[in-house]
Amino acid sequence: MKLHELNSPGGATKNRKRVGRGTGSGHGTFSGRGQKGQKARTAPHIHPYFEGGQLPLSRRLPHKRGFANIFRVEYDVVNVGALADLVTDEEITPELLAAAGLISGPEVPVKVLGNGDLATALKVRVHRLSASAKDKITAAGGSFEEMWAASESGKAADGSSTTEG
Repeated sequence: MKLHELNSPGGATKNRKRVGRGTGSGHGTFSGRGQKGQKARTAPHIHPYFEGGQLPLSRRLPHKRGFANIFRVEYDVVNVGALADLVTDEEITPELLAAAGLISGPEVPVKVLGNGDLATALKVRVHRLSASAKDKITAAGGSFEEMWAASESGKAADGSSTTEG
């Protein structure tokens, strides 16, 4: 077999469509573009947004209003009642709550809410506490510390200012 004897198998190649070569070619007159109109012209450009004059989909749908706060902090929430079920002498931290399965992981910010009752004194150290949770913990003889209180507001948990100047 020689190079000049090689052929591609049947149906592997198509003949080029030679448009505008007269009516006998099968692609004469309008060259397969139909009659007149925007798409029959040279270099037609119809924007993908355009739907033929119909109100486009992006305008038919309800407009999204408001904004997304990029500084929002999503907390894992634990109620005081769930803390009462933890029997421990240790300080309650996000690591301990994650190990107990009350939050999704130790790296997630935790907020304690005041739903439920607390009878035992606990030492709680989490990112945030609600006012009712603080009241219930102190009423039970426990103590609490907010991990983010000093860094966000510029004041320590006892009310003294941490900023120098």
